[in-house]
Amino acid sequence: MNQTKKITFTGACIALGILLPFLFHSIPNAGSIFLPMHIPVLLCGLICGPICGAICGAVTPVISSLCTNMPPMAILPGMLFELMIYGLVSGFLIKHFHVKHFALRIYVSLIPAMICGRIISGLINGLIIQLGTYTFHIWLTNSFVTALPGIVIQLILLPILCAALHKAGFFVLSDNSRDIAFSASK
Repeated sequence: MNQTKKITFTGACIALGILLPFLFHSIPNAGSIFLPMHIPVLLCGLICGPICGAICGAVTPVISSLCTNMPPMAILPGMLFELMIYGLVSGFLIKHFHVKHFALRIYVSLIPAMICGRIISGLINGLIIQLGTYTFHIWLTNSFVTALPGIVIQLILLPILCAALHKAGFFVLSDNSRDIAFSASK
C-alpha cells in the first residue's frame, strides 16, 4: 500500500470533515441532522484502513472545533470518540471481513461501524460528560431519530463513493488480499 497516498487521502478527508459542516452551518441544527463530518471519516476508514480512519476520526472534530467552534466543546468528547470508532471499525471490517459482492462488503463494514460509534458516543456522554442528564431516550433521539437523514445519506453516498474510487483505480479492494491497496498507476 502506498503510504503517501494513504496520508494524503487521510488529510483530504480531515479537510473535507472540516469544510462540509461549515457549509451546512447556515441551516439550523444541520450538523445533527445531516452528519456531514461523519462521511469523510467513514470514507477514510473504508479506503485507508483502521489506523488512518481512527486518526481521521480523532483529529477532524478537534481541528474543526478549534477553527470553527463546530462541534461545540460540550459535545466534542463524545463526537471525537464516535468518529474515531467509525474510522477504526469501518477500516478494520473492510480489511478483515471478506464478502464477494463489493456493495455488500461496504455495507458489512459501514453499518456495524455506525452502530459502534453511536454506542460509544452514548456511553461517553451518559457515563462521563453528561452524567445523570443524558438518558437512553436522549441517546436514541439524537443518534437515530434526529440523525435519520444523515444515516440515509451515508448509506447511499458512501457505497457510491467507494465504488467510484474503486472503478477509477484509486484503490483496490480484493477478495484475495487481506489488505486494501492503492493503485500504483494513479
